[in-house]
Amino acid sequence: MSSNFSQLRENMVEGQLRTRDVTNLAVLQAFSEVPREEFVPESKRPLAYLDEDLEIVPRQGAVRGRYLMEPAVLGRLLQLAGVRSTDLVLDVGCATGYSTAVISRVASFVVGLETDAALAEKASSTLSALGYGNATVVTGPLEAGHPAHAPYDVIILQGSVDYVPEALLNQLGEGGRLVTVIGTGNSARAHIFIKVEGVVSERADFNAAIHPLPGFQKEPGFVF
Repeated sequence: MSSNFSQLRENMVEGQLRTRDVTNLAVLQAFSEVPREEFVPESKRPLAYLDEDLEIVPRQGAVRGRYLMEPAVLGRLLQLAGVRSTDLVLDVGCATGYSTAVISRVASFVVGLETDAALAEKASSTLSALGYGNATVVTGPLEAGHPAHAPYDVIILQGSVDYVPEALLNQLGEGGRLVTVIGTGNSARAHIFIKVEGVVSERADFNAAIHPLPGFQKEPGFVF
């Protein structure tokens, strides 16, 4: 079975990432090395390399489900952020830790932030078992970030959002980059925020329709 997953991993890199303009060699190598099947529920392992967001926790009433981001979108966000081997990265909404593992292959150190204690425990144990020693997982509200390890060179959000809280932007260091997808459906676009001399600028980049990350949705206003 492991050989089958290895082939599926290669197919993902060649057929999903490269064809979606992911050209950064370090990012491509990271995706080719990290076993995505180890970060999904046992029943979902045959689906681990599908070209779409993968549900890992189903929706429960008003509580949104949780997903691993579509590989090609994650790859493009990492490429957009320009993650370097010297960077400290905050991975917001790391879920079971797959994105944290991928980032650990291209960064100096990565902090995975997760609000769900069970997911955080799964992420931590899997990362440890697979030997990703330059990654750690912490728990807390996603929208608050993790100031204890700030400032960060890169912050990445693992799902689409309505807005980026000031608390996260404040945790960027000089020259720091935050990447995320803003909006819903086909109108959603990846954005990069860059801090230079204390001022944050923003620009939109590629289109990307992915599932929302809980905690970043604007409340509907009152209608009179």
